[in-house]
Formats: sequence, C-alpha cells, structure tokens
Amino acid sequence: MAAGSRVIRPRTSIWLSERKATKRRTDQQPAGLDHVKIVAATVRLLDAEGLAGFSMRRLAAELGVTAMSVYWYVETKDQLLELALDAAMGEMSLPAGSLGPVEGYEHLETEKQDWRDQLRQIASEFRRLLVAHAWLPPLVGEYMNIGPNAMAFSTAVQRVLRDSGLPAAQLPGALALVFQFVYGFGTIEGRFAARCRAAGVSQDEFFGEMMATIEDRPEFDESRAIMEARGGSTVQEMRERDFAFALDCAIAGIEALRDRGREG
Repeated sequence: MAAGSRVIRPRTSIWLSERKATKRRTDQQPAGLDHVKIVAATVRLLDAEGLAGFSMRRLAAELGVTAMSVYWYVETKDQLLELALDAAMGEMSLPAGSLGPVEGYEHLETEKQDWRDQLRQIASEFRRLLVAHAWLPPLVGEYMNIGPNAMAFSTAVQRVLRDSGLPAAQLPGALALVFQFVYGFGTIEGRFAARCRAAGVSQDEFFGEMMATIEDRPEFDESRAIMEARGGSTVQEMRERDFAFALDCAIAGIEALRDRGREG
C-alpha cells in the first residue's frame, strides 16, 4: 500500500451499536422530537429530494429544529440513512406464514401458500419498494441491512425458497438469481420514472418519443420488432408482462435444477 494512502473500511451498523437510535435523556433533550418522527421525516425528504439533496441541516429545517437536535438521536448521517432504509423495508407485505408461527398462536394451523406464489408476492413487493423509493437501491449495497424489517424480509425469502425443495447448498444461488434480477429491474424502472418526472412528461410520452426517434433507423430494426411483439399498450403494461415472464423463467429454472438433482 502506498505511503499516506487511507484505508476505507466498510461502514459498521447502527443495529450493532449499544446506543442504537437513542441517547441518554436529559433536561436538554429537544422537546417534541423523537426517533420515529426523525426517521419518518428522513424518508419523506429522501422521496422528495433524493440522496443528493439530503443533509442533516435540510432535515433539521424540515423538522423545525436545529441540526444539533437531530444528533441527540443519531451520531451520523450514515446511521440515519440506515434507519430510513430499514423503515422503508417495513412497507413490504410479506406472505402469511413465511416468517414462521406467530408467538402465542403456534397452536393454530393455517393453510400454507404454494412457495411459487409466495415468491412472486415477495418479489413483487420488493420491486414496488425499489420503484417507490428511488433513493433506496444505492443504500441496499452500502449497508449491512440487518435491521428488524430487513431481517424479516430476508427470513421470509429464505424460508420460501427452502420450501422449493432445493438443497441448502443451492439456496444462495437461487436467492441471487431472483433478487438480483428484481433489484436490477426495480432500480431501472424507478430511475426511468424519476427521469420522466424531472422532464415533466409521462412515461408513455417519453417512450413514444423514443420509439419515434428510432423509427427510420435500420440498426434498431431488431430491437423495435422485439419491443412491438412484447404487447401492452402502456409502459406499465409492458413492464408487468416483462416482470411476470422473467420471474416465471427464474421459478422454472429453480424447479428444473431441483428435479435434476433428485433424479441424479
């Protein structure tokens, strides 16, 4: 390593901190402010202005307090972003039973949903989350994602794929296949939607302009033919068809590899 170079270490997690999201309460603690309000305001501000427009000073102005007031609850901006990330993860609706028996109700038997339907639900919820919060995808790769909502999501996904019958050694690959696909799909979808909003046009208008631009250019003939064959009268319909078919391909691949392993 070159002399004078600085080692950049991975970020630690607020969920591994003894302090977590609160500080010792004193008479000097800001009145009318709490952890829930701060995180909710953070999510709203990120939705409105994105990561580039977010700062602790901007958040404080949104809350009507000083920046130092926010630091009573979190030590750094990174900690606050990690809390916002986990709060957003809690918006997903996970399949009933995918988290195991509910404490106190273990004696009740519930009809178990097919793992394929459960996987489709979780994948669709994750996609919706990525589109709804365009600031979220970059943070997913930067933080450990071990907050309670992120862990509930992870547990649900793992249990659903375990029910597919794949051997344990193949589960990590199946998880990567499905959810890296969803991550990429939802991220691109969300960025396209954000660009259209910034340009003041609808997604259908933007898509129509793009197709008109390449109409007479022969190098786009094959791409144009594929896009015309996909069906759907709106961008949203096209995306729904693409997402459903791609997810079906992933599920079919999981089933095929599982069955091939059993035959072997």
